Amino acid sequence: MSDFTLAKRMLTALVLRVAAARFGLGPPTTSYDVTRDIDVPTRDGERLRTDVYTPESEPVGTLLMRTPYGRSSLLVTVVVGLYAGRGYRVVLQSTRGTFGSSGTFEPGRDETADAADTVAWLRTQPWFDGQFATMGASYLGFTQWALLSDPPPELTTSVIAMASHNLGESCWSTGSFALADILNWSYQVAHQEDGGTVRGLVRALTTVRRMRRPLQTVPLRDAGHRVLDGRVPWVESWLTTPDPADPYWRPSRLDDALHRVSAPVLLIAGWQDVFLTQTLEQYGALARRGAEPALIVGPWTHAEGGGDAVRETLAWLSGPRWSGARIYVSGGSGASEATGSGTGASESPWRELPAWPPPAENTVLYLQSRAALSGRRPADAGTIARFVFDPTDPTPTVGGRLLFAPSGYCEDGALAARADVVTFTTAPLTEALEVIGTPRIELVHRTDTGWADVWVRISEVGPDGASRNVSDGYVRRTPGAEPVLQLDLDPIAHRFSAGSRIRLLIAGGSHPRYARNHGTGESVWSATQMVSSSHEVGAGSRLLLPVPVDPA
Repeated sequence: MSDFTLAKRMLTALVLRVAAARFGLGPPTTSYDVTRDIDVPTRDGERLRTDVYTPESEPVGTLLMRTPYGRSSLLVTVVVGLYAGRGYRVVLQSTRGTFGSSGTFEPGRDETADAADTVAWLRTQPWFDGQFATMGASYLGFTQWALLSDPPPELTTSVIAMASHNLGESCWSTGSFALADILNWSYQVAHQEDGGTVRGLVRALTTVRRMRRPLQTVPLRDAGHRVLDGRVPWVESWLTTPDPADPYWRPSRLDDALHRVSAPVLLIAGWQDVFLTQTLEQYGALARRGAEPALIVGPWTHAEGGGDAVRETLAWLSGPRWSGARIYVSGGSGASEATGSGTGASESPWRELPAWPPPAENTVLYLQSRAALSGRRPADAGTIARFVFDPTDPTPTVGGRLLFAPSGYCEDGALAARADVVTFTTAPLTEALEVIGTPRIELVHRTDTGWADVWVRISEVGPDGASRNVSDGYVRRTPGAEPVLQLDLDPIAHRFSAGSRIRLLIAGGSHPRYARNHGTGESVWSATQMVSSSHEVGAGSRLLLPVPVDPA
């Protein structure tokens, strides 16, 4: 054994102990061995490189994880080691075209067939006892949905954290391209096998900075060619196929899995995770079928909640399993500053619900002239606010459900003060208001170009004047759109404190989270001309906030 290998093993063991203590897992129950670089055959002749972690004690179960992000980084070996050290045989596979697996990686195109072929291989292994579970987050969750498109009878359960089941929706659900997330992610994937662990860590920490200028590039095809260097050819197809129902997206549109899976499923999400709405869609589809899924939603972004996910996964695998929803209520009583499954200042911010969403009635707030927001029906008529969106100086993104930092909850007072943002704010609340569900805005909206985007945000303004985002909504408008825009914002569970104010922000963009609207209707891939759009908000606009009610 080389000195480097020995040092890596020692470092991994140390980090495993620290992580187990941090996550409240206790010491491992067994040591384990790793068999590396097994080739698993596919039906079209490719070979999927696979590692198998085998506990020295009798395994308590088999876990399958399929990933495009490699099998030997410190993070991966620690996460997998947490399960192997607690008795699970872990089968860790690199998806095709990544980290030694043959073929070409194109997200979503081959995962269904490759997952089925991997299970066929599992059945031939002398150690396989006829049962296995799947688990993993992000793209590892997508590969689980691919398997569940035709669920094998040997599958006992799946734990899917912060994951998409529909890549077309991930790119184009608002009608505008999810620019920052897709280009940042594609850049990382394009270069993830360059260099070793240290270079990979540096690249991960500097991706957002490196991509800042390319994300401003017009036309976007120049940015794609410049930073992706032809390594991720799918980006052009993604940017030029704006309809998620287009046949191009069919292999990565895994809605069928939501109607076929019968094994118990635990879904884990974060209120500030980019895949929140798809996770809740997954839960709703399974619940309507009577599949009794379980749902956990914490205060996390996509990069947070890892320790909670590991702990909840181990608890779910060992049982007992449950159904319903466990949600974290942000805001109020200092709960929003808590992390993990801790408690707020006066009570736990976690709630147990029989299902999501809970029964609710809408509290209605009307947009008023002079930037007011109240429950009083306005006597105003006509236009109550105007703003101009200039695509050469687009309204910037501040926080929200982004894949990469700076994401999540952020102070957004400076954003609210911009000339291209209009705001409507309540008087200080006389008592706390708890909102659980999906807020909706009914916005009387007009533009002079027809081609325009609308971004809406709910923020909470504290007694000290500090403003922080709670929920966002976004949609692309086209000529001939209905004059009243009905837009669902991000689902939330949030307690607005007494003395705070609810603020509504409206703008014509959020860049670079979404590709700027050029005001011309041209494809964002090739558009170069930019035309400013004038927006008007009309009287009769209102915000609907779902407030839980006792079902009795």
